[in-house]
Amino acid sequence: MSISNPPRTSGSQRIPVPWHLKADIPQVTLRGTIAGLVIGTVVLISNFQFGLQTGWVSMMSLPSALLGFAIFKLSPFSNDFTDVENVYVQSIAVAVGTGPLAYGLIGIIPAMEHFLTSDESGLGRTLHFSTTDLIVWSLGLGFFGVFFAIPLRKQVIVKEKLPFPSGNATGILISVLHGTSLLEEEFKSDAPDVESNEPEEQNQVSLAANDANYKSNIRSLSITFVASAVYTIVSFFIPILKSLPVFGSYASEAFLWNLQPSPAYIGQGIIMGLPTVSYMLFGAILGWGVLSPLAKYQGWAPGEVDDWKTGSQGWIMWISLSIMISDSLVSFMVMAARSVSRLVGSARRAHSQYQPLLGDRGGDGDNASVATSYDTGLDPRHLVSDKASFVGIAVSSIICAISLKFIFGQLVPLYTILIAVVMALFFSILAVRALGETDLNPVSGIGKLSQLIFAVIVPSNHPSKILINLMAGGIAEAGAQQAGDLMQDLKAGHLLGASPKAQTIAQLTGTVYSIFLSSIMYKVYNSVYEIPSKMFRIPTAVIWIDCARLVTGEGLPPNAWVFSLVFGVIFGVISLLKNIIPKESKNHKYLFYLPSGVAVGIGIYNTPNFTLARFIGGLVTYIQMKKTGSSNQRVHMIILSSGLVLGEGLFSCFTMLLTSLGVKPL
Repeated sequence: MSISNPPRTSGSQRIPVPWHLKADIPQVTLRGTIAGLVIGTVVLISNFQFGLQTGWVSMMSLPSALLGFAIFKLSPFSNDFTDVENVYVQSIAVAVGTGPLAYGLIGIIPAMEHFLTSDESGLGRTLHFSTTDLIVWSLGLGFFGVFFAIPLRKQVIVKEKLPFPSGNATGILISVLHGTSLLEEEFKSDAPDVESNEPEEQNQVSLAANDANYKSNIRSLSITFVASAVYTIVSFFIPILKSLPVFGSYASEAFLWNLQPSPAYIGQGIIMGLPTVSYMLFGAILGWGVLSPLAKYQGWAPGEVDDWKTGSQGWIMWISLSIMISDSLVSFMVMAARSVSRLVGSARRAHSQYQPLLGDRGGDGDNASVATSYDTGLDPRHLVSDKASFVGIAVSSIICAISLKFIFGQLVPLYTILIAVVMALFFSILAVRALGETDLNPVSGIGKLSQLIFAVIVPSNHPSKILINLMAGGIAEAGAQQAGDLMQDLKAGHLLGASPKAQTIAQLTGTVYSIFLSSIMYKVYNSVYEIPSKMFRIPTAVIWIDCARLVTGEGLPPNAWVFSLVFGVIFGVISLLKNIIPKESKNHKYLFYLPSGVAVGIGIYNTPNFTLARFIGGLVTYIQMKKTGSSNQRVHMIILSSGLVLGEGLFSCFTMLLTSLGVKPL
């Protein structure tokens, strides 16, 4: 049965289409593809801008869904634009927009180009990638994560019903915008709550979406978008607006304490929430208010503060790295242990006489049958077969090996590429489960763990050991990132009855487009701007290269190793407590006061001006929520923040054009 035009009653109300027939509604459309690519382009530019500046990248699935609806709402096609086609649009947009992170263009590639020395490259010279090289590199990393995710869908979404909070929120928002219903069985799960850094806020987004007012949200999005765009243009001509010495000239000049009132940074703080930005502020105070002056006055870092080699900025960076690695790895290991335990338990129950086919969440046999029926109820032509998945994994892995050998040649042995891809497969499984349970994809921890493993695999005397270490981390990160992105989209689509095959097509379409656009945009940024610089600090690249040097045996600055070890242990213990103490425990409420190691590390690494603006955004959200006491306010704040982020991100292209034309600030 094909539903080309869903039946309608009088007015604009649709006759509800049963969930199991929704997949028959046309979804892979030319108009939807174009809309998704356009929205994804905006998100990609925004992610490039802020990824190179601060290392922050977002899926932007909620704004993409809202923009997709808005585009068609204002067009003659608004009457037949369905919720499942909207899922297709936002799936393409997410695949395009996350390209800078998935292909390592804000971390791995800048680390290789800007920080890898001639000796470390194994070539006797530094590395520089052409546009063709970048396209081939991205092609190699672009697909295997997608195919890794497909076989996991039935297990983690259909059987276990993992929450995937962002995908859940996106599905609910789309259902509200289109006035359609969701898969009711998904909300009858007796699964316990799971640990998350911001679970309450994510749940508020989902619950509040039902009260969202479309016209008010579009108006708010437009106003904040324009305000952010105006700031971007004005601050180009008046650079002082990017670095206000609000703490006095001495603090500004000696220790870089400034405020950058960037609307985008404020918007990012709104999205992050007060707890996360508070931890970042704590990191900024610890790093730039305590450790940086200490290192300078003790003579451990005698150079200028912003000197990476001899200054305190480079000295505290090692402490930042130690904290983030410790937190990420402890969290990752706990998640991995839980995943293995649950998979073992699920396998045992699957062979149990009394509880067949149950997921790892328990329940009775009837519930399990209901869960699986929603998958088998779909027409097989809307599902991606296991055969197609495995062929896709094999072909994409071969493409990865060929691509990387084409770029690096004899510098990188073939066995290291194959091991990295196999490791990426297992890391993707863990990443998907972690994302499904906590809404956090631990790509940073996965990348660092991969680097640690390859420090053991690759001989210490290999001339390209640093280069191989970076490459392996990039492969692991790409697989985990793409698998997680697709699974979030599949969760939203599952709630609405969208075709999994259509969503896979969306992911592949967006990936192909993003491979070329991301590579071109990377070259544009590097040709127009000085990178690295005070404006584009490429923090992720510095962390990647320094982690590679650390695990392969390079020494640290004076006394940095002592502080790194102490703070690494402290935040490792904190991470362990935050991950093993259950929500039901009476002590769980006190975990709020223990800072997140990743957030603290980012606060130490980035100069204070990046953190202060984000803290303002988080504080504004907290005050607004306290005033109204309404969860709907959270949705409204996220939409406001989306306009702030997209406005500055998109209009950065305009200031980039001015820079390339030689236009000077006032």
